[in-house]
Amino acid sequence: MIPVLPLLLVLCVSSPIAHGKTSSLKSSAVCSGHRVSIPLSSRAWLPLNHRRGPCSPFPSSETVHSTADVLHRDRLRADSIRKGLNGTAGANKRGGVTVPTALGSSLDSLEYMVTVGLGTPAVTQTVHIDTGSDVTWVQCRPCPSAACHPQKDRLFNPAMSATYSAVRCGSAACNGLGGRAFYGNGCSRRGQCQYAVNYGDGSNTTGTYSSDKLTLTPKFAVDHFKFGCSHAEQLFTDKSDGLMGLGGGAQSLVSQAATKAFSYCLPPAASYSGFLRLGAPRAAASRFAVTPMYRSENVDTYYLVLLHGIAVAGKEMRMYPRVAPPSDSILDTCYNLTDDVKVIPSVSLVFERGATVELDRSSGIMLDGCLAFAPNDDDESVGIIGNVQQRTLEVLYDVAGGAVGFRPGAC
Repeated sequence: MIPVLPLLLVLCVSSPIAHGKTSSLKSSAVCSGHRVSIPLSSRAWLPLNHRRGPCSPFPSSETVHSTADVLHRDRLRADSIRKGLNGTAGANKRGGVTVPTALGSSLDSLEYMVTVGLGTPAVTQTVHIDTGSDVTWVQCRPCPSAACHPQKDRLFNPAMSATYSAVRCGSAACNGLGGRAFYGNGCSRRGQCQYAVNYGDGSNTTGTYSSDKLTLTPKFAVDHFKFGCSHAEQLFTDKSDGLMGLGGGAQSLVSQAATKAFSYCLPPAASYSGFLRLGAPRAAASRFAVTPMYRSENVDTYYLVLLHGIAVAGKEMRMYPRVAPPSDSILDTCYNLTDDVKVIPSVSLVFERGATVELDRSSGIMLDGCLAFAPNDDDESVGIIGNVQQRTLEVLYDVAGGAVGFRPGAC
């Protein structure tokens, strides 16, 4: 029997088995917007932009990480994810709140952002999106400067929203945070549910678990949306307002919305825009390469698919255990391509049921002249598809239908 590799779909690792600092498709200093027209029939469609590029909702003064730093960060992130999948993530007590040891996500590794409205009237909030976590959170008043990070948008003030309410202790929503591998809950003296999330890089957020109206577009909103009203964070340094959880747990956006499907397209370079869409596109089956979706028995946050092989220049390369160079050898996968993508062969991922997905040659195969794939430490570890190989693909998560779809050239 030919071995197959379970693969985890996440947005926070720069590499799917891969890593890198920049794309082969050079990013411009000017935002070029969308490369492909977006269907006007999409009711819940939001522009999606890279945090550091010219299309970012706010300028960034962050230092761009070196390739070595990115790879190290990705390995820590991957290790944390695997511990969670294996059920080895622990928890401890802090101030009456049960706090998880660490969620697989690393806030510093989140790359893409969307802008939404929260409350009534809606207050603009710019948040990172993450398929590797469930709890959405934004910074809320009161948020002392010593405990919170500076942000460009104004802080969300619960007292100014006509539809805001704090989740009560003992409610199903509050109890749902307890006993989870990655999230913690507690109770304030006023009977309000308190939440805590620790991330894989040591950053964390704590505050009041809350409910309010979430507006994605003028025509699409989620009433009574549950989210974290953060009053304190650590090690979160950029100017975004928080995080949007797109995982498979009960706290995520997709679980709380009426439609149990979403998709996104990551642009090929930071000078272009992608999109996030809630709901399944019309006639999706005819335009997507579709493969079954699997879920972890230990953690329902993650989405998994089965990889059967990788095809290079149309020839499928089956995966066998231990096909690797000796431990003391050096595998040089960097080349002087002089930015000529014409010499790069097609590379496709072959999933279960024959779903074949060709990676974008200009942005998803080579990075900085290096092959954008990194090995697992052992044959038993789950593989990871990060954001690099997903570029220009519309990735559809049909949670209700138990399927994942890929549509090339979508942005």
